[in-house]
Amino acid sequence: MSPPTGRVLTLLQLLQSGGVRTMAELADRLGVDGRTVRRYVGQLVDLGLPVESVRGRYGGYRLARGYRLPPLMLDDDEALAVLLGLIANRRTAGAAGDTASETAAAKIRRVLPERLVRRLDALMESLAFTGPPGGPAGPDAAVLLTIADAVRHRRPVSIRYADRAGRRSDRTLHPYGIVSHAGRWYVTGEDPGLGEDRTFRLDRVADARALPGSFEPPAGRAAQDPAQRVLSGFATASYRHEVTLRIHGTAERIRTRLPAAVATMQEIIDEPAPDTAGEPTGEAGPAGERWWRVELRAERLDWLPGVLAALDRPFVIERPDELRDLVLAVAGRLASRARRP
Repeated sequence: MSPPTGRVLTLLQLLQSGGVRTMAELADRLGVDGRTVRRYVGQLVDLGLPVESVRGRYGGYRLARGYRLPPLMLDDDEALAVLLGLIANRRTAGAAGDTASETAAAKIRRVLPERLVRRLDALMESLAFTGPPGGPAGPDAAVLLTIADAVRHRRPVSIRYADRAGRRSDRTLHPYGIVSHAGRWYVTGEDPGLGEDRTFRLDRVADARALPGSFEPPAGRAAQDPAQRVLSGFATASYRHEVTLRIHGTAERIRTRLPAAVATMQEIIDEPAPDTAGEPTGEAGPAGERWWRVELRAERLDWLPGVLAALDRPFVIERPDELRDLVLAVAGRLASRARRP
């Protein structure tokens, strides 16, 4: 490739990165003068590429918005990063959502230089995944883009939704934001018919379309982060058991075992401390510990004794009685086995 041709392609790569590039910046990056930059721009225009001239103090050159350029120029690191992302997506999405990732990876691989293909093959031969292939189904691309546009412009949307039991219904939603959590995608917003905040899994949305008009989020709820809405929804969802605990410790330590997606926490203020006299509390805790009321909901209780033991802080079980009996039974079994020679 001759030096002028290489500089023209470098100019194209700079313009592809977006924004307005000043004449001085382009001349410096290409190592030429302004007159040569204008000549290179003319060559791109002759090839049919929509390079626009921007006037003014901060003017320069840019590519027209929305134009799909035939050559996508990636260096080695960029190409490898894109392919690794596509490979990881295929691994986690499984058969349900890997078609687009597979075809995109194949297109990129076909245009890679042979030396980079060999490096990629070496990586794939040495790469291992700890988890099984497949994962939660991803959202439909058209649904995801439609709802994202509605979030940005605060437009109501109509969605066709299937609940956990497979029952389908048509809903109207004022979407506040889109959240990716634990491999799944969610949209949170207000159901104007019920006047309640709702969270929907996007892989269960079969169709979404924007409705006329716009909406304003309620002032009291607008400031809450969409991700926090989703986590709070998990922590307060309806399950078989409702658990209330009082735990003495720092919020940070409790959150390591009972994150926001599992439990809600509230500091106990102006309330007598629970009586834990005579109970072993483990090693002395860090400064700043206090009593917290922790509430959570769960389908099963068998995992909670291990969590409480791992916290190693004083606690009181307020409800349910089944959890108290379960903790005592687990403690008895451990003590019995520890006494065996």
